[in-house]
Amino acid sequence: MTTGTINPTQDNPTQDNSKIRTSRVQIANGDLLIDAYLAEPDRVGTFPAVVVVQEIFGVNIHIREVAERLAKEGYVAIAPALFQRTAPNFESNYAPEDIQVGRGLKDRTKADEILGDIQAAIAYLKGLPKVKGEAIGAIGFCFGGHVVYLTATLPEIKATASFYGGGIPSSTLGNSSGEPTINRTAEIKAPIYAFFGEEDQGIPLTDVDKIESALVAAKISHKIFRYAKAGHGFFCDRRGSYHPEAAADAWTHVLELFQENLK
Repeated sequence: MTTGTINPTQDNPTQDNSKIRTSRVQIANGDLLIDAYLAEPDRVGTFPAVVVVQEIFGVNIHIREVAERLAKEGYVAIAPALFQRTAPNFESNYAPEDIQVGRGLKDRTKADEILGDIQAAIAYLKGLPKVKGEAIGAIGFCFGGHVVYLTATLPEIKATASFYGGGIPSSTLGNSSGEPTINRTAEIKAPIYAFFGEEDQGIPLTDVDKIESALVAAKISHKIFRYAKAGHGFFCDRRGSYHPEAAADAWTHVLELFQENLK
C-alpha cells in the first residue's frame, strides 16, 4: 500500500526530479510490513524494475538517490528496509558511531529472512502496473553488495550489480549459520557485475580473486571491476571515500548490464 508521496528535492534541491515519481510504500511479507522507497518514471508506459539494496546505514538519502537515478534511466526501482524487524525507520549517516550501530544491525540479520524480504519486494514490483515482463534486476552496496550476491540465486533476478560486498568468500549473512555465500555461486541464474576498490581496507584483494575464480568455475556470466586508488564506499558521493572517476565508470557498466538484460 502506498503511504504517501515524497518530493526528493527536499533532500537535494538541485536535482531535477520532473520526470520521476517517488513514494513511501509498504511491502507485505507474511505478517511483516516492510517499509520501502519507490521511484518510478513519471510518464505513461511500462518499465523494467530493479531492487536497490541498502548499506548498513539503512534506506538513507544515498540509497534513495540511487533509486531515483535508476528511475530517470527508465526503471521502476524499490529499496526495501532490510532492518525492519529490529530497527524500523532506521537510517543514518557515516560517522564512526553510525558504522558501529549499523554493523550491529547487520549482524542480527538472517539469510533466509533477507531472501524472503527480497522475494516480497519482487512480488510487489510484479504487481505494479508500470512494471513490465518478468525481468527484475538487483543492485546493492556494502552489506547490500553481499545481499545481492546471494539474491542473484533467485530465478526472478536477471541481472545483478554488487558493489564492494564484504565477507562473500568467508561468511553468510548476519547471524546465519551454514556455508559462506560464495559456495552458492553455482546457483546464480544470470549475469552479475561486481565492483571493488583496490584500496578497500575491509575487502582483501584475495577475496576479490576468490569471487572471480568461483564465478569462472561455475561458468556464470560476469565481469569484475577493480578500481585503483578507490576504497570502500567509493560510489557514494556523501562519503569521504567517494571516488568520482571510479563511480562514474561503474555507473556506466551498471546501465550497460541492465540495458542488456532487463527488457
